[in-house]
Amino acid sequence: MKTGDRLLSLDFFRGLTMFLLIAEFAHIFPYLLAPEVEGTLLWKLGQQLHHCEWAGLHFWDLIQPFFMFIVGVAMPYSFKNRRARGSSEKDIFKHVIIRSILLLFIGWALYCIGPGKIVFRFQNVLAQLGITYFMAWLIINKKAWFQILFTLLLLLITEGFYRFFPLEGFNEAFVPGKNFGAWFNILIDGREDPGHWAMFNAIPTAAHTIWGVLVGKLLLNSKPAYDKIKTLLIAAVVLLVVGYATSLATPIIKRISTSSFVLVSGGYTLLVMTLCYWIIDILKLRKGVWLFSIIGMNPLFIYLFSHVGGAKLVRQIVFPFTSGLTGWISEWFAGLFTGLVTLALLWGICYWLYRKKIFIRI
Repeated sequence: MKTGDRLLSLDFFRGLTMFLLIAEFAHIFPYLLAPEVEGTLLWKLGQQLHHCEWAGLHFWDLIQPFFMFIVGVAMPYSFKNRRARGSSEKDIFKHVIIRSILLLFIGWALYCIGPGKIVFRFQNVLAQLGITYFMAWLIINKKAWFQILFTLLLLLITEGFYRFFPLEGFNEAFVPGKNFGAWFNILIDGREDPGHWAMFNAIPTAAHTIWGVLVGKLLLNSKPAYDKIKTLLIAAVVLLVVGYATSLATPIIKRISTSSFVLVSGGYTLLVMTLCYWIIDILKLRKGVWLFSIIGMNPLFIYLFSHVGGAKLVRQIVFPFTSGLTGWISEWFAGLFTGLVTLALLWGICYWLYRKKIFIRI
């Protein structure tokens, strides 16, 4: 894999995030919470690979912030490359508009597949990226202090809506189904989401994409690498300290993206990005990085392929063979093994696309 001027740590981070997502589609994680492994390290890992039911924070709650942040980091690199190829600001503007609309449309259309009819839901990562990507672009050329203040304003607005929403029945800020987010869902879709995921999340989580833009700009500049590391670590610590401090008043709830959740998840995301940057781009310890980077080369394809049933189809195809080989051990092991083989084949599809130089982007 040619490195060139690529930020390999970002390729790895994106690939790792997508790897975890397709592992979920491969139906691996439920087996980590099976009765057969209750109380073991696998069971504890399985808990972290599922969303919190409401308040609290599991590792899996960080996946969407990871993805939104990664898109933000990539934006300055992408626009720089487009300008180098001769694109005008007007061309870039058209690209941003088209990409935002397509992300929003694809994310929305995914919800129409199951019911077989048009529904208006926008809770998934693609639909929300369509909004956060455009918001980040609107202020991408502003000073860093302006972008930071803008994200804090988004969090304050969100906090205000949840705390002071005046309609009876929807004025209990952090109670499932009885808050502003539930009202907004009903306004758009005509019903509350069964899992209490709020469509309005795209507004506060725009902070993740905008913070990603700031990190991308920082990594592009000519400052010494360890100065960049220092800045990233300070920012991460500030977000974590402020986030956990505010959680005393505003609980950390991923499903409605409370301000404390956005701050804390942003802090952890920065820490992961900093660690990847230090190990991969500074220390240049790159052995095995390509295994994940290959998935990150086609994130949209593998996400959509898996989401619309591709992963399920692959699992159904391999199940007779994997269960025949391992079913004698136990039904649990056969199911887990089937998921691992499915994951390997999904990775293989990404590898084939990479070897053929097929990269599906919008």
